[in-house]
This record gives sequence, C-alpha cells and structure tokens, in this order.
Amino acid sequence: MLAKRIIPCLDVKDGRVVKGISFDNLTDTGDPVRCAAEYSRQGADELVFLDITATIEARKTMKDLVRRVAGRISIPFTVGGGISTLQHIHRLLNAGADKVSINTAAVRDRELLRKASETYGAQCIVVAIDAKREGERWRVYVDSGKTPTSLDVLQWAEEVEKSGAGEILLTSIDSDGQKSGYDNILTRAVAERIDIPVIASGGAGNPEDILRVLTEGQADAALAASIFHYGTYPIPAVKEYLSEHGVTVRMDF
Repeated sequence: MLAKRIIPCLDVKDGRVVKGISFDNLTDTGDPVRCAAEYSRQGADELVFLDITATIEARKTMKDLVRRVAGRISIPFTVGGGISTLQHIHRLLNAGADKVSINTAAVRDRELLRKASETYGAQCIVVAIDAKREGERWRVYVDSGKTPTSLDVLQWAEEVEKSGAGEILLTSIDSDGQKSGYDNILTRAVAERIDIPVIASGGAGNPEDILRVLTEGQADAALAASIFHYGTYPIPAVKEYLSEHGVTVRMDF
C-alpha cells in the first residue's frame, strides 16, 4: 500500500507566510524560509508554497524566495501562484521547485496544461482546484477564490486528468481555515472520478480530521497549514496518530 502524505502549506503574501479563513482575513504566521526548514526537519513528506496574490496582482511568483526555500529543504517542493506560461514553469523548476501548481491559468488557457505536461512530464504538474459548494454540486473558483466560473468541480477534475495533470490539489473554500474538518464528501467524490492522486486541503483542525480525509475522503495526501504553523500538532505527532489508526505513513523523522 502506498504511504499517505502529510503536506504543510505555505500561503505566502508579501514575502511572509499568512493564514486566513475561507481565503480572507489573513494573518501573519512567519518567515517562509524558516517555516520550510522546520517542516523538512520534522519529516513532512512534501511542501507546498503558494504565492496567493500573484494572480490577482498580475505578477509572477517570487522566484528568489522560491530558490531560498528550496535551498533549505530536502523534500519534494511544489510551487504555485501566478503561473501562466511555459517559461514561468521553466524558471520555477530551475529555481528548485520539483512541481508547479496551476489553477487560474489552467481554466483560462486550456492548452497550457497539455503543453506543460508534454514538456515537463505529468509528475511535475499539479492542478489546484478551489471548490465551493452550491447545493448538491461544487463550483470551481479562480483568482484566489474570488471569481466563480461556470465549471463543475467533478467535470473539471476529469478534464484536467485527461489534459495531463499528475495530481490535483483540491481545496474546499467553505472549509478553509475553519478547523472543523475537510469536506470529505467533496474529496471522495473527486477521488472516485479520477485515477490521479488527490491532495485534500481546507479544514484540518486535529489529527482525526486528517485521518478521516485519508480514509473516508479517500485522499492520497492531506495538506494543512494552521495546525502546523501554530504548533498545535507537530508533524511527527500527526504521523504517529495516523500510524496507530492503521494508515501507512513514512516515519523517517
């Protein structure tokens, strides 16, 4: 059985790690380089770095900061935010990213995803999907969760898989920052529709929430921010809890 992954997320604004609730009310939680080094030391399986205002500010991800983070960690590193061209992907991979996360640009330029996968390989391409519940379905949002689209989340997940995505980073806008648990119904619905890995995001408040999304939600990985940034539950404690409850995780910390 493949090990489930525990992935801290660094949402970065103006060079600082921030955390919000449902993508709003951001508060400063630290220096991204220092945070990244600590998570690598604790035994995180991967790290996600999202320059959360790059798209709405119409600028590129902070390449120099990406390079500094990459130099302090020894785990796979995914970078997202403002990525809209193959050249930008190339620069970030050269700066030390192992994967790139594409969200808004994948919706607005359907060919970008296909070309990126063909050029760099599906293993380098993560498609981020920000989802908001509307009745019995979920709508795709872009521009850091500010702009609704006409896309249904389940149909969009299938489309990006066919276009060459290697995995999906699925965030519930409704659950983000609430610390009341992931949207396991959403996560499971997406996981059952596609064959590529699903990283669940939005809502982790304790190790039990992570356990449930990895089991009930059928996620391949759980991404979290608040519980790690504030030291509520260190990564080793979360992994030990998961292992005790029958979930296969890497225990190399």
